[in-house]
Amino acid sequence: MHGVALLLPGGPPTGARPPSVLALAAQRPLVRRLARAGATEGLVVHVVRYRHRGWNGSAADPVRDAHWAADEAVRLYGDVPVCLVGTDLGGRAALRAAGHPAVTSVLALAPWLPEPEAVTDPDPVRQLSGRRVLLVHGTNDEHTDPDLSFRLAERAKKVNRDVCRFEVHSDGHGLRQHRAEVLSLAVDFVLGSLFGRHYARPVADALAAPPPLGLRMPLASGFGASLGY
Repeated sequence: MHGVALLLPGGPPTGARPPSVLALAAQRPLVRRLARAGATEGLVVHVVRYRHRGWNGSAADPVRDAHWAADEAVRLYGDVPVCLVGTDLGGRAALRAAGHPAVTSVLALAPWLPEPEAVTDPDPVRQLSGRRVLLVHGTNDEHTDPDLSFRLAERAKKVNRDVCRFEVHSDGHGLRQHRAEVLSLAVDFVLGSLFGRHYARPVADALAAPPPLGLRMPLASGFGASLGY
């Protein structure tokens, strides 16, 4: 066993019931792509099942569940690197739970972040220090504001140079219009971060570029076509 990817699904801002079947099912395409591409490396992929489907204010329930899942990964597999891969609400949970000692990288897809006027303080970024971090957001996302993920990435870049962000032009919250490219980008980042593989050139360039260039990197059509993912 050499690495673990923990996938954190989306969900509503509030809710005490278990996650919906649809939220869990939405993770299947990425689970399959990661499992297939990382099989020879010993990658294990788990979808985290939250106790409650909502964020639920200061309780931040998905963050607690992400910490629990990382603890379980260490218990089951030993001292292996963990990548948190979150979508929507799960993207925010992945970013917030990055301080867990087993976590070495974070991927946040269309992360749900609070509006500035809704919180006294912005989401913290210090916990991202020492981790590889990638955010991905559609420019036409009407559910989660892409400008908020840019601003978080901008703050995170000041405390951690290994932060980058890709913009998927004309795509919405589900990132369905360019799903093949988004999945390839996710696989490239996870395998590169967990196993030391060379990132695809656009990812390496985004990590190396100063802001705002590396935080507004366009995801090119056809990304990953030659990578075998």
